[in-house]
Amino acid sequence: MAFADLTNDFVFRRIFATHPDILRGLLNDLLDRRGDQAIDTIEYLPSEQLPLVMGAKLSILDVRCKDHEGTMFVVEMQLIHHPGFINRVVYNACKAYVGQLKAGAWYDSLTNVVAISICDFELWPDKAQEAQGLPTVPMLSRWAVTESSSKTHTLQHVHYAFMELPKLPEHKPDTGALQWAWLFVHAPELTEIPADLPAPYRQALELANQAKFTQAELDAYEKVRDEIRQVLAISDARWAEGKAEGKAEGKAEGKAEGTAEGEIKGRRDTLLRLLVRAGIAITDNDRARIQTCRSATTLDLWIDSVFGAKAAADVLS
Repeated sequence: MAFADLTNDFVFRRIFATHPDILRGLLNDLLDRRGDQAIDTIEYLPSEQLPLVMGAKLSILDVRCKDHEGTMFVVEMQLIHHPGFINRVVYNACKAYVGQLKAGAWYDSLTNVVAISICDFELWPDKAQEAQGLPTVPMLSRWAVTESSSKTHTLQHVHYAFMELPKLPEHKPDTGALQWAWLFVHAPELTEIPADLPAPYRQALELANQAKFTQAELDAYEKVRDEIRQVLAISDARWAEGKAEGKAEGKAEGKAEGTAEGEIKGRRDTLLRLLVRAGIAITDNDRARIQTCRSATTLDLWIDSVFGAKAAADVLS
């Protein structure tokens, strides 16, 4: 018995975008919703991109839903830590919040938004936090606005939750959010469903059983997996190259200048690999324009523009 990778775009959507009970279990665990606060029913909302049997595309919003009180939940799986990632999460959450308001409607008709990002990378590495004298951020972190003096937290209109999968402890957890993280990391290594695995974790794993995939679904899964591997390989190589070149140039021309050049190159390479993942074709002129750009601000703008773009002109405008 072989299980598919739950972080794969196709599999993630196969499980969570079509099975509300499983998604509800994930949300309750990640947000620690228990008792009266538990999410009992959800209604799916349209996502901006939701390809089910196509190649890997950039996922702006993987799954969107709302509960019976109208709270909107935006859930995404993110494999690559590109520049401006947190800014994009905040932007999309705020966009989802203000997007509820219809012309002529009162502001009190707006309901809360919760943005959940499952990340296959560390956003706040422990070593980096410790080096700055800051407390470490747990694997599952939840964020909301709190008044700095009184610690009052009544501005709860937009919440954020981040799960950093590389921070998963080595021991196998029994239930809760850690159990989901363990499945996201270790599902492909399993040869059978653990006997003590309760629902909805068991249901999620059953849907990842490749033996139950149709040939079309297997082809879609393999295509997405190959594209993800290619993008990640390019990402690792180019970031390493950019860092090395930055250091080399820093020795020859000054550390600050070399580091800046390395960061510019890293942005260029990030943009190019994101365009590949988004399936956006670029011409030789487009590539030359990217490779000769030396403005970090412009490159960051182009990187953010990839999300939702359909053509190179949408990005390099």
